[in-house]
Amino acid sequence: MSETQPLGAGSGAGFATPEEYSPAGKKVLRRAVAASAMGNATEWFDYGVYAVAATYITANFFPGEGAAGTVWTLATFALSFLVRPLGGLFWGPLGDRIGRKRVLALTIILMAGATFAIGLLPTHALAGWLAPALLILLRMVQGFSTGGEYGGAATFMAEYAPDKKRGFYGSFLEFGTLGGFALGSLIVLLCSLVLGDSAMHEWGWRVPFLIAGPLGIIGLYLRNRLEDTPVFRELEARGELEPAVSSTLGDLLRYYWRPMLTMAGLVIALNVVNYTLLSYMPTYLEGTVGMDASTVLTLMFVGQLVMMLIIPFTGARSDKIGRRPMWFISLIGLFVLAIPMYMVMANGFWFAMLGFAVLGLLYLPQLATISATFPALFPTQVRYSGFAITYNVSTALFGGTAPMVNELLINSTGNVLMPAFYMMAACLVGLVAVWKMPETAGSSLRNMKIRK
Repeated sequence: MSETQPLGAGSGAGFATPEEYSPAGKKVLRRAVAASAMGNATEWFDYGVYAVAATYITANFFPGEGAAGTVWTLATFALSFLVRPLGGLFWGPLGDRIGRKRVLALTIILMAGATFAIGLLPTHALAGWLAPALLILLRMVQGFSTGGEYGGAATFMAEYAPDKKRGFYGSFLEFGTLGGFALGSLIVLLCSLVLGDSAMHEWGWRVPFLIAGPLGIIGLYLRNRLEDTPVFRELEARGELEPAVSSTLGDLLRYYWRPMLTMAGLVIALNVVNYTLLSYMPTYLEGTVGMDASTVLTLMFVGQLVMMLIIPFTGARSDKIGRRPMWFISLIGLFVLAIPMYMVMANGFWFAMLGFAVLGLLYLPQLATISATFPALFPTQVRYSGFAITYNVSTALFGGTAPMVNELLINSTGNVLMPAFYMMAACLVGLVAVWKMPETAGSSLRNMKIRK
């Protein structure tokens, strides 16, 4: 019997949403959560490793550049995001045509393979300009695969989850995000403690990237154990899929430009906060505040671990009070406390831990509700493409560029509080978008139709 055959509530004979109170339904939901979260963790493991290993990347690929070397490293980080819209345009409509599962199998192979290959690259000392060129190429492959991975994983999880608990189950996708970041921080920290700074600069930096290989294999295995989502399979059985990629994009742009604009505003706030807080923070604390690398890695790991433990409760709370109140709480809180917390973080480890914890906890109401909120803005026929294209265009412009923009703002103004100001500006954009966003808590993803 198919694991998505009648297990609980939902329309469409043979394609019911898994019932969380039955043994069979629990089994399917656990596998769906694991498949989504593990793939997402593999994706963000690379971003976490790259962020906390930025000093080693600079030394091996952009040496002799001084402060400009750090900017080059962060620019390479940002470059992969510029490719993400192309990935969204390619993988999103494909996922709406051939299914979420097939596309997600391809994206995780590309992502894990490119990360693994970074660990095998020659350094600038061995290959000259070819070394950073290959690094940039592999980062672009990662960006292209990520353009389909995140939107697909969020759609996959949202379409498997029960309507009344989509916030709770969807939060585990972000549990995987934080898990990837935290695991990357932990592995780099352990390697630096065991190997020492000299060995890390020479060859130890490669180890975390090589670990992405087996992580990708595990994620692929978990995804292949499940059929496609009940919602997609029901639409496929009724013969209501979009007939071609061009019609998918046409319907999306013709009838859903308003939710795309709303989602774009939400993503600007979400990702400026995300990449300022999680990706740029190690560079900020080391270069601007003057903390040593091991201390910063410890702080990042502990902070992300606490966020991981709390995020399922935050997602469950959004099922009770709605997505819009959670976003309002997060954005207003970050706007008010960004500057005070950045001022606090400049006073030493425990103050930095306090500031990071406060900002991280305020960010969780956004992070925990991504896969519950964004997929619900689009009908099944264009859900993957609507999510992937909108998310990745906004992320390319305002997410991946955030670390580089923050560094440039500090260097040009001399003001160490510029990351806080940048975060506040993004929160204002997000507040306007939340005001326009419909409440989707508890709504069904099955009966939405293209508005023609």
